[in-house]
This record gives sequence, structure tokens and C-alpha cells, in this order.
Amino acid sequence: MLLIQEQIYHLDIPLNILQQHSKIDQILVHQQIELLEAFTGFETNNKYEIKNSFGQRIYFATEDTDFCTRNCCGASRPFTMRILDNMGREVITLERPLKCDCCCCPCCLQEIAVYAPPGVPVGYVIQTWDPCLPRFTIQNERREDVLKIIAPCLLCSCCSDVDFEIKSLDEENVVGKISKQWTGFVREAFTDADNFGIQFPLDLDVKMKAVMLGACFLIDFMFFEKKGNGE
Repeated sequence: MLLIQEQIYHLDIPLNILQQHSKIDQILVHQQIELLEAFTGFETNNKYEIKNSFGQRIYFATEDTDFCTRNCCGASRPFTMRILDNMGREVITLERPLKCDCCCCPCCLQEIAVYAPPGVPVGYVIQTWDPCLPRFTIQNERREDVLKIIAPCLLCSCCSDVDFEIKSLDEENVVGKISKQWTGFVREAFTDADNFGIQFPLDLDVKMKAVMLGACFLIDFMFFEKKGNGE
């Protein structure tokens, strides 16, 4: 009986992901403000609410790292991000390995792996070295290139959003975007709690939609995790 229940549980997770992602063309990611972090300056585990375009929460994401890793490595830290459904089940896992955060060194490029359900790879987001623009390549579970993400040359979001365009491999067509949303001067200046919007075609492969979510978290940590960084 236990074996049958376990099989049903693991079967239900990918079905839940398929049902959730197949019906949406936009995801909103809202990072929660951590009062302890704001008052003490000590980095705490990031937490996010993930909502659909109607503002309904579909997932909750929580970072899983230890105190030393967070406060010694800062925004460059490796992390495991666990994404839970509304029943508290882990449906997507993101893994970012530790790599030197140096934009001038092409051998220290950032990446994140996406697993859905946990333990089953569905895609990867790999930073592509470029002397001018932040670029990323979205890959499927077989490490084949599928899409590109290209950022603007200026990542300042003072009083405006910052759009990371999702493009076809030949960069001729824009198929979506990941937007860092302006949240107001006080929040931008004194916290690192950010809001993002992810837009993609409704008929995009649901696995790639999950990978887009992973790309959003990687972009957040790489460019917007530091307080008062002139976003």
C-alpha cells in the first residue's frame, strides 16, 4: 500500500505542473520582505510568492541555504530553491552551483538547473559571455539550446521596469520577457525584495515555462539581490 501511495504522489506532481503551466501565459513573482534582514543586515533565506495573472497564488518558493553561505557569498551564493504547490508539495527544484561572479571572465559563467518534479531535469539556464550585454541561453533537458535571453545594456530600474527579452535562437523574434518591476523608492533603496513578471506564449512547452521561472530567480540573484545597488 505504501508503494502504491508513493507512486501516486510522484505521478500527481508532474500532472499538477502540466495543469498549472498549460493554462497561463504570465507568472508574477513577488519576493517577501524579511524584517529581520532589513533591521539587522544579515541575509536570510529568500521567499517568494508565485502568482498567475489574476493574482492567485499557485506556488510558494523558498531558498534552502545555510547562514554562512548566505552571508559569506552574498548574491553570488549557490542555492537550492524549492518551489511548493498550495498543498505544500515540492513540485520544482532549482539548483545554482557556486561559481565566481566575474563578468570579465568567460570561464566563470553562471547557470541554474531546473528539475520538475524534483530529481527529473527539464532544462537549464546558462549565462553566455558577452562584453556588452547580459545574455543567457535556455536549454532543454538534453542540453540543447532552445531560446535566448538578452538584457538591456543598462540595468538601472529607477522609476521604471527592466525587461529581459526572451528571443528565438536566431534572435529575430521576441517570444516573451522577464521584467524586473519597479516597486517604489523606499523598497528599492532599503530592501532587496523584488517583484518580477514573466510573459511567454500560452502554447509554450510547459517544461520551458518552468525553466523560465528558474531564469527569473537566477536574474534576481545576479543583478538585483544587493540593497541600494542603484536598481
